[in-house]
Amino acid sequence: MAVRAWLRRLGEIAVSAVHPDTLLANRLPAPPPGRTLVVGAGKAAAAMAAALERAWQARHPEAPLSGLVVTRYGHGPQAQGPQEHGTECRQIEVLEASHPMPDDLSEKAARRMLEAVEDLGEDDLVIALISGGGSALMTLPAPGVTLAEKQAINKALLRCGAPIREINTVRRHLSAIKGGRLAAAAHPARVLTWLISDVPGDEASLIASGPTLPDASTPGEALAILDRYGIEASVGVRRCLEGNTEAPGPEDPAFARDHSEILARARDALAAGQAAAEADGVEVRLLGDDLEGEARELGRAQGRLALSAQDDLTRPMLLLSGGETSVTVRGDGRGGRNVEFLLGLFTALEGAEGIHALAIDTDGIDGSEDNAGAIFGPGCWARMRELGLDPDDFLARNDAYTFFDALDDLIVTGPTRTNVNDFRAILVLPRTP
Repeated sequence: MAVRAWLRRLGEIAVSAVHPDTLLANRLPAPPPGRTLVVGAGKAAAAMAAALERAWQARHPEAPLSGLVVTRYGHGPQAQGPQEHGTECRQIEVLEASHPMPDDLSEKAARRMLEAVEDLGEDDLVIALISGGGSALMTLPAPGVTLAEKQAINKALLRCGAPIREINTVRRHLSAIKGGRLAAAAHPARVLTWLISDVPGDEASLIASGPTLPDASTPGEALAILDRYGIEASVGVRRCLEGNTEAPGPEDPAFARDHSEILARARDALAAGQAAAEADGVEVRLLGDDLEGEARELGRAQGRLALSAQDDLTRPMLLLSGGETSVTVRGDGRGGRNVEFLLGLFTALEGAEGIHALAIDTDGIDGSEDNAGAIFGPGCWARMRELGLDPDDFLARNDAYTFFDALDDLIVTGPTRTNVNDFRAILVLPRTP
C-alpha cells in the first residue's frame, strides 16, 4: 500500500474507534419509574442520540424515550461522512446551530433544553449526551449579558491563542446553562452524563463547558483570563464576572445522585492507530494524547524530532500525537490548527526524504473550513517550488489551508459525527544509503 493511502487508512481506523456506534449499546441504564429525557450538545450529539435510541429500542422497547440534542450545521441526520453510520432519530429531536461562533439558534436550543428539564421529579432520569463543540452550540447568556457580548468574547478568545481550558472557564461563568446549571435545573431528577472528550487531560467539566457537571472554578478566574489576554470586557460582562455568579460546585446536593462517564477520548483513537501500525511492522512512538501550544511551533518541534530520529532507524517509525493546539491569528488567511501544524512541520523538514505526515481533526472539520486536515510527503517540496509558493509567507498570513489546497494535499472527509480532537501521524522511513 502506498504511504499516502496507508496514513489515510490509519486516520480512518482512529476515527472509527471513537464513533458513538461502538460506545453506547452495553452501557444502558434500567428505565426509571418516571420519564427518561435525553438532552445533549456537541459535534457528536446526533450520532450519540441515534446510537442511544437504537440501543434503547432494542433493550427497553416498552419504555418511552424523548428529548432533544443540538449539533453543528451539517452534522445532523442528513450529514454524509466517510462512514455510513445511521443518525436518524424518531424519538429524540435533533437541532442544528452554529460553531465555532454561537448564533440565535444556539441560544434557542439551550433555552429549550433548560425548559425541558425544569419540571422533572425524583423518579425521572436525564441522559445527557455531551461532546466537543457543545459550548458554542448550546449558548444561553447569563442574566445581564447579551448574545452579542458572548459572541465578541468568544471570537476574541479563539483568536488570541488561549488554550481550551481558559476559553471554557470564561464561557462557564458567562452562561445560564453551563458549569452544572443544566443539572441543577433538572434536580431532583437523576442525571446520567455520557461524554466524548475533546479536551487535553480529559477533565469532564471542561467538555462543552460542563453543563451537567459541578464547576470548581470562580468568576474571578474568568475575569483574570480576559485581563491576561487584553480582551476588553463590556460593562455587562464585567458586572457578571464581578458579581455573585458562581456555578454550582462539587458539594451541591443537585449532583448527589448523578453519574458521569467519558466514553471515548484522544488516547483511544491513538491506541487504535498504534495497533494498526504495529500490525504492519511499524515501530510506534507515542508523543502524548494531550499536547497543547501554538500549532506551528509544535509542528516545527516534531519536525526536528523526526529528523533526529531518522539517523538511527533500521525500520519505519511512526510518531503519533493528539491533543488540541491553538493558533494565534495575525493574518487574514484561511487556516485551521491541523494545517497550521503541518505547515510548521513542513518548513522544519525542508523537503527531507523519507518523511510523510498527516494531521486531521477527528470531527472532520479543521477549524471552520471544509477539510479535516491535510497530508504531505517529501515530493511536496519540489511541487511547492514549481508552483512558486513560499511556506513562510503562508504561515505569516495564517493561510495554511490555501497552501495545501494549491498542492492538492487537503483531506476532505465531511463530518464524522464524533470528536476527540486531533490525530497527528508522522511516518519516518530509514535513510536511503
